Amino acid sequence: MLTVDFDRLGLEPGDRVLDMGAGAGRHSFEMYRRGADVIAFDMDADELSHVKDLFVAMEQAGEVPVGAEADVKQGDALALPFGDGEFDRIVAAEVLEHIPADIQAIEELVRVLRPGGTLAVSVPRWFPEVVNWKLSVDYHNVEGGHIRIYTKEELVDKVTKRGLEFVGVDYAHGLHSPYWWIKCAVGVDNDEHPLAKGYHKLLVWEIMKQPTVLRLAGKVLDPLIGKSMVLYFHKPETA
Repeated sequence: MLTVDFDRLGLEPGDRVLDMGAGAGRHSFEMYRRGADVIAFDMDADELSHVKDLFVAMEQAGEVPVGAEADVKQGDALALPFGDGEFDRIVAAEVLEHIPADIQAIEELVRVLRPGGTLAVSVPRWFPEVVNWKLSVDYHNVEGGHIRIYTKEELVDKVTKRGLEFVGVDYAHGLHSPYWWIKCAVGVDNDEHPLAKGYHKLLVWEIMKQPTVLRLAGKVLDPLIGKSMVLYFHKPETA
């Protein structure tokens, strides 16, 4: 289930790309399939181990273009272990809302992005997220959970003040917002509740089969209640 539009990001085969906060690797895998030189970066060593294994399996199965490379790197988003301007493209998907020192993390992303490069940042969208917080404290009040809710204006301001140019915004996963509203209403851990269980089956059908009716529904719902907001930025060639 991808959040970032790689065509809008400008991803090309051979680009060196950073997936910051890669988690289970969903964006890293797709960028690798597209022929990029990928670094999946995260604090979680166990997650990265699984990502590394799948990188190897993808190469062995012939799922990636010849010459594409992928690796993992563990570390801290506040002190990225990379040189200035090292990456052509950067993805930071659903991670900044977890980081207390988000401005420092943004500064690091800007530092390692080359002049002329592009950055995609996705975070939970303001309205769906506010509903979740209102319905359930348990939704966000957990170790490593969401600590803030961004408006588009706030996040654009924080990134552009660090030297990038705002390119545009997309919204994604409109079908997923009602699921989380249901979960927050009935109990975030109550997976067996009939409403939560039934809606989860719908989402699995969407992800696995991509039926036309749900794709069309998503196109209608994404701009209205899309759970994720995706902002795209460009680093000027000169300061």
